[in-house]
Formats: sequence, structure tokens, C-alpha cells
Amino acid sequence: MILVTGATGSIGSHLVRRLARDGAEFRALVRDEAKGRALGCDFVVGDFDDPGSVAAALDGVDRLFLNGAGAVPVEGEQPMVRQQQAVIDAARKADVRHVVKVSAWHARKGSQLSQGAHWLIDEHLKESGLAWSLLQPAGFMQNFLGAGAFTPDGQLVSSYGDTPVAYIDCHDIAACAATLLAGPHGANETFVLTGSEALTHAEIAARISAALGRTVTCADVSPDAMATALKSQGLPRSFADDLAVLLKEVASGSQAAPTTAVHDLTGRPARTFDDFLADNLDALRSLF
Repeated sequence: MILVTGATGSIGSHLVRRLARDGAEFRALVRDEAKGRALGCDFVVGDFDDPGSVAAALDGVDRLFLNGAGAVPVEGEQPMVRQQQAVIDAARKADVRHVVKVSAWHARKGSQLSQGAHWLIDEHLKESGLAWSLLQPAGFMQNFLGAGAFTPDGQLVSSYGDTPVAYIDCHDIAACAATLLAGPHGANETFVLTGSEALTHAEIAARISAALGRTVTCADVSPDAMATALKSQGLPRSFADDLAVLLKEVASGSQAAPTTAVHDLTGRPARTFDDFLADNLDALRSLF
């Protein structure tokens, strides 16, 4: 039995459909009952901050997909660290044998961003005695469906200059997770997941333009300007400054090299940005 956490999110919703298609025995952990019903699968209602609900969800489970939305640190605390470490501890008590966790590319100690939170969780998982697989994806193609991806007048926000990024479709992250959850391979391994190509934001804007039938240009916003804007919106200074560091790292090419991990795990190439646009054109149009 597989337990899917984060089941209504960008990755989890794809994973639920994939597992159902494959005939896998699984249940989803959701916080909202209505959203659970909409998944069309076996589900339980619970919350990472409710230990009893997590323990109940893990009853009879031997494989766990661990994912959960990050949050802006509050007074230095990363809520995701506390929550996911508690789930790992509960999984150990429940005799779960394999945890497939979504981490972050270049997860590292000390960052105020998700890289720091994921590093702490990853280390806790490795020390738990459970078999583990870490998925470290590049930036999500789905991020281009968020309102923050574009300026109010419809320009694509770009902080990376001419540096390409090997964005990945969450559909592929879910496909890799499904393969690992089916086992038996992938135990105690880390997989860096990317799309099949690396694109600059100018190239992405051109592809979006072709898909929409209208011209979309880039609005260059430097990492420091982005941090300043976030501070003016009330976000913690340390968080905004760390974000500027991350944006500069990506602009230097830290996510520019495609990997073969999706193909290695699934037996097919990673989806292209054009594939993503074809599947999400209506959602993209709704942003303009």
C-alpha cells in the first residue's frame, strides 16, 4: 500500500492519476475532504500537524510519497522541516519500508529557502534507517501558470538574463515517483530531474507567443530588484536576500544542464516545454 501526501498539488495530482492507471494500491492524504473526493481515489483526511491523523493514514502502508508545500520562514522556523521530519518518524514507527521524497536541486545547509529546509529533512530521512529515494527537480514548468510569472501587462518576468534553465513538467516528476514506488530499484539514491532541454526566458516567451497567437516579451527584473520588491511587500529580509542569492545562482547556470534521469527511470524522454504548453493552453490563456 502506498500513501501519497501532497496529493492535490502539482506533482501529487499527476501521481494519483498515474498510480490509478497502473492499478496500484494506494491512498491519498488530503487536508480538504471535498478535494479528496474530487481525486476519485481512496483518501483520508489529515494534516502533518495532526500526529494522530498521520498515524491513521500510515496504517497498512509500506511505501510513502513524501511531499508538502514549503512556507516562508516565520522568525527563522521552517514549518516544513518540523512537519516532514515528524512524518518520517511516524513512517518508521509504522514499518514503512521505502520513502520517495521530493527534495530540491542543490539542497544545502543554512539556506532560508526550500534548499535549506529540504537539506535538513533529507538528512533526517537518511538517518532514519528507512530506505529512501530523493527526487531533486529543476524549476517546474507549472510555475509559468502562476500569476507571479507575468507582469500585470502580460510580460514574462525574467531574472536569469540569457542563461537557460532545464525546467521540468510535474507530470514527469510524478512518473519518476511512480516508478520508484513500484520498486525495487532506486533505494538510497538521489535523482536530479530536469526537462529534456534547457531554454532561456526569451525562448520560452517565444514559445508562449506562438502558442497564444500573440506576442509575449520578457520583463527583466534583477535578483536584487526582486528581493527589494519582496521586502516592500513585508516578507522577511533574510528570506528575500536568500532568494536573490538563489536567482543569481540560477542565472550563473546552476540549473542549465539537462539530465537523463527521467529517461533512465521511465524509459522515455522528459516532456518538452511545447508538450507542457499543449496540455495547459487554456490555463495559460486565463492569465492574460
